[in-house]
Amino acid sequence: MTNNGRLPIIAMDTWILSRRYQNHGVHVYARHLLQHFQSAAAQECIIFKAFVSDRCDNVANGMAASESFQPVQAPLLQYDRLWRVGGASYTAARSRQDVIFSPHYHTMFMGDLTPAVITIHDVTPRFVKLDSLKLTALLRFFIWWSARYSRTIITDSICSRNDLIRYYGVPEDKISVVYLGYDKARFNRLPADPLALAQVRAKFGLTRPYIFNHGVDKPNKNLSRLVQAFQLMQERNPNLDLDLVLAGPMSAALQNQVALNPASSRRGRIILTQAINDDDLALLVRGAELAVFPSLYEGFCLPMVEAMACGIPTIASNVSCLPEISGGVLRYFDPNSAEDMVHCMQSAMEDTGLRQVLSLRGQKRAEEFDWTKCARETLAVLKRAAMKSEKALSLAAV
Repeated sequence: MTNNGRLPIIAMDTWILSRRYQNHGVHVYARHLLQHFQSAAAQECIIFKAFVSDRCDNVANGMAASESFQPVQAPLLQYDRLWRVGGASYTAARSRQDVIFSPHYHTMFMGDLTPAVITIHDVTPRFVKLDSLKLTALLRFFIWWSARYSRTIITDSICSRNDLIRYYGVPEDKISVVYLGYDKARFNRLPADPLALAQVRAKFGLTRPYIFNHGVDKPNKNLSRLVQAFQLMQERNPNLDLDLVLAGPMSAALQNQVALNPASSRRGRIILTQAINDDDLALLVRGAELAVFPSLYEGFCLPMVEAMACGIPTIASNVSCLPEISGGVLRYFDPNSAEDMVHCMQSAMEDTGLRQVLSLRGQKRAEEFDWTKCARETLAVLKRAAMKSEKALSLAAV
């Protein structure tokens, strides 16, 4: 209860839950949290409002209302840019909530007018140039705005927290670190259905063992260097008869790089699945011989945790949050060195004992992450922020 005896009111910006972002990790994050908030609102003694619009193709539409969980029609949500640069803040101010939660930093909120808890998953644009200078500058500005005008920041790792402190001057007590979870029903060590696995392998023309990576291709993912390292490994090691499978939406630049692969029609093929459904993805992860994550920068790297949870031997970059999130139990390489990546991949493929260690330790570490735990800790941050808003209003009224 707040000081005046009413339940705290928490609203949520659902912009990122548009289906066009469904292959992005932040969409998965927001979807799991919203589902938990819907079921937990009553027992947590809060009123939860989710801004929705029937005019948007948004997974939040159609969620059942209750006394504690209230979908609220927000007509401005259909206007993408307007929503992010003022529409969300205006809508939140009119809804009379104690705090609004945004699971991403792409929406601007106006300080005390709309007290906001914002998840800044990472500060990738600070370290990696994206597709254009304009986009990089815009995203840097959104991070700066959210860091400056949010009431509280949630972030995915200690690494990201330290970067927010170092590069954006955010006070440490303004930041809460909440680790993400993963879908344990899909990503686990249970044997894959042989028929289903055979069907998905046939669907993508997979006839050999394969190395695997999944996620949306972005500059920080460093997939171009992974392709380079894989090709180099195949040239030097003819006994390693492997394919490389990159699952998820891929950039035109990467597609062009792969198209120039001279071995693309023979051994050592590089297969781009493009966007795939969750069931096919889980099967492809489970069928892999090795998972490789060469990122230059990450806030959490959910795909890495999913591969570890399936018991797939996994190797990763030695930079950013990847050693932190993986608990230091994997083999690591310099993501700026194709040579180092080749050496690490080759060692993992040729050493059976190492593969067993990577599999067992990775799976054990992955068990520590859970969406229910993530949602519970996130809700605790939101409730504290709501109480601060109530206290501020009480003091202003005196």
